[in-house]
Amino acid sequence: MKSPLSSIWAAAVFLTFGSQPVQSAGGKQCVCQLKNAQRPFPMDKLDNIGTMASQCNRTITPNQMEEMDVLTLGLQTRLEQLKDSMAVLEKEDDGELYGAVSLRIIELELAEVMELMAKLKRKTQSNQQLSQATSGQVQNMMKEMKNLEEFDHMQVMKKHWENQRIKRDLAVCQQGLQVTPQPPTPAQGHCPQGQLFSVSGPRTYTLTQYGTSYPYGAWGKDPNPPPGKEGMHWLVALTSSNVFANYVRQYSTLTTIVLGVGPTDTVIASSNPTTNTIQGPNVVMYGDALYYGCYNTPSICRFNMTARTVTNVALPQNSGFNNKFPFGHLEAAYVYSDLDFATDESGVWVIYTSSENFGNIIVSKVLTDSPPALGKTWKTSLHKRTATNTFMACGVLYATRYVDKETEEIFYSFDTVTGKERYDLKIQIKKMLTNVQSLNYNPQDRMLYMYSDAYILSYDVIFR
Repeated sequence: MKSPLSSIWAAAVFLTFGSQPVQSAGGKQCVCQLKNAQRPFPMDKLDNIGTMASQCNRTITPNQMEEMDVLTLGLQTRLEQLKDSMAVLEKEDDGELYGAVSLRIIELELAEVMELMAKLKRKTQSNQQLSQATSGQVQNMMKEMKNLEEFDHMQVMKKHWENQRIKRDLAVCQQGLQVTPQPPTPAQGHCPQGQLFSVSGPRTYTLTQYGTSYPYGAWGKDPNPPPGKEGMHWLVALTSSNVFANYVRQYSTLTTIVLGVGPTDTVIASSNPTTNTIQGPNVVMYGDALYYGCYNTPSICRFNMTARTVTNVALPQNSGFNNKFPFGHLEAAYVYSDLDFATDESGVWVIYTSSENFGNIIVSKVLTDSPPALGKTWKTSLHKRTATNTFMACGVLYATRYVDKETEEIFYSFDTVTGKERYDLKIQIKKMLTNVQSLNYNPQDRMLYMYSDAYILSYDVIFR
């Protein structure tokens, strides 16, 4: 135990080195003025480093990195399409009008590629300049932080770095002990290629062979084609009252459907309308079979393109049909669009509603057998009349709405795996005409196929 004398002696030593004795005016009192022998901490420098770090965070954002990914993916897709168009031209060029039009299409595709390359170059140069400037700022901040460590007399930072090193060594040791690491489990409800991020285009924009006669219809490409029909494109125009059709028109390539040459018609029914007639514009083709709403009944029809036979399955009781729950917007209703068919990576879906579900959208998986059958069903909170169209991608339902004459917006999604609904999507689609009678996604080429006021259009779907 220390004696009082030793404590007084220590205090005297401290006062000798850390204070200056000053005698008061009366001579009876001693006042000690303590002076800090250490330099004051430069708080202003630390504040400057914090400000610089905040500026860096605002300057470099995840969206900037995503822009590079989107541009790169778009360029890759365009180059693949340009290569396909060149192959078609070499194979089918007749040296006359057909070849001239094909060359014009290739010229437009090449212009799009050049534009994307210019955008990518500008973005790359901008990112390089940003990277150089940010690198200099980071180096300056690291230098200043090193200088500030001189004020760390208790060596807190030194111990912190030592702890970090020990943690890294421990992690390496644990990894070495785990001989067969478990593979990561992918999150449910997400595409392997990522989530739907944007829609670019249109890539294709042309009138059909019918001209402006038939504003209602659908077109596309079979995502699960039989051998020999990989490049085949199909077209269904509602040739009777904008409601009914009794045949499917097919073209061997995209170029032939754009030019309107060399079609092949496959008749479903001898007259129009009658039993087995197509009713409504929202039809799809999958596995060399056409799926559509049956004439005058709430049923799914499946037309085998090879056997030319029709099989069907009824929807649940009180499902809407005959223009009871069509798509549309304030200025127009898309007549007889009660049933909407869609394709994605897993097959065929049907989107509809019923009075029991208060007009809210119902999604059912269609089992692509002959006859077809209904699989699992999901009910959503989205009222069908508030949407203009729907499509599926990776088991996720997307709905569109009318914004104005030039813009359609994907505003809603429903994930059939997680059951999660979103109303906050703001993915815009550039339209060339006012109305969109049908819209469908093809997982094979990752494109949206649109039928709009007698015109056919296609769009690239960008995932991230």
